[in-house]
Amino acid sequence: MNMAKPPHPGRILKSYYIEPLKMTISDAAGYLDLARSRLSQLVNAKMSVSPTMALRLAKGFDTSPQYWMNMQTQYDLAQAGKNAKLGNVKCLVTKGSVR
Repeated sequence: MNMAKPPHPGRILKSYYIEPLKMTISDAAGYLDLARSRLSQLVNAKMSVSPTMALRLAKGFDTSPQYWMNMQTQYDLAQAGKNAKLGNVKCLVTKGSVR
């Protein structure tokens, strides 16, 4: 995957976890003790992975919460980078010293 354009964590969740297990969103939501609508929002990139969601996903899919949070952070940074206007920002530090 091109990490310059990281996928939304919901896409990974659906493609690499839910679909290979041949589960429906409703099935997975039940296992994760979530409303179906919340899991659907996540897999359709309509919501972000929160710390609480990361804990649920980690337990449900035998991963770590950091895995899900890092994925969300990479996605968020890529999205922010598309629109960030940094042209007037100046560097405050040179070679480890503060100006």
